[in-house]
Amino acid sequence: MIRFRIKELIAEKEFSERRKITLQEVAEATGVNRTALSKMMNPTYEYSTTTKAINALCKYFACTVGDVIVYVQDDM
Repeated sequence: MIRFRIKELIAEKEFSERRKITLQEVAEATGVNRTALSKMMNPTYEYSTTTKAINALCKYFACTVGDVIVYVQDDM
């Protein structure tokens, strides 16, 4: 299963910038809908997105694709 690491990236950015970062701020800066970001953050919800959104998140967080999404083995 693919897992998005949005929560972790926000927490890391908040720590490094020493300020609160809202999901709305991420949405406005990346052009990725806030609802879409919220769905990505829900580990029980499978969400499909575009490479454009992944690219925007990588740019905003100054990270690689592997920092935004990771593969987690299912027990199925």
